[in-house]
Amino acid sequence: MAPKDEQSDRPGLSGVSRRDFLKSAGVTGIAAGVVSSAAANAQTGAAPRIVGPGEVPIQLTVNGRRIDLQVEPRVTLLDAIRSRVDITGNKRGCNRGACGACTMIVDGRAVYSCSTLAIESQGKQIRTVDGLASANGALHPVQQAFCDQDALMCGFCTPGFVMATVALLEKNRNPTEAQIRKGLDG
Repeated sequence: MAPKDEQSDRPGLSGVSRRDFLKSAGVTGIAAGVVSSAAANAQTGAAPRIVGPGEVPIQLTVNGRRIDLQVEPRVTLLDAIRSRVDITGNKRGCNRGACGACTMIVDGRAVYSCSTLAIESQGKQIRTVDGLASANGALHPVQQAFCDQDALMCGFCTPGFVMATVALLEKNRNPTEAQIRKGLDG
């Protein structure tokens, strides 16, 4: 008796092997997606805007200030702000959106800036930990609470914790423990 893998390649009663059937089904699905996408673009008259591979102009609003940059489309929000604008409060930790050290608030929502493209952040209000203090230098209440409670640990991920906490409290001034847990889980 032939092994199971070899049997699946032999044509059945219809003359088509299981492998050939799956290949054709996959190709058909891909082709349908490409054709429907092209048809949708043709109907709206809008062709997808191609940017890159070189640098493109973008405009960001960071801590209330308009910033014009030239970046490659693959540059993350964290890299654009830290390296090109020299706003260095938010840190790179894991570089994959797991540790939270890079957390910024974009349009009122906490985001991992190491996983967000700068080009996607155009037209949005971006806040970093550097922009939380008031104009006279007084710390934001969350920053002050971290200092007062000695919650700084080594300090590397503290900016992300502060930003996540600010985002949570801006959504709900008096969150319950369940709401805090939900905020932590996503």
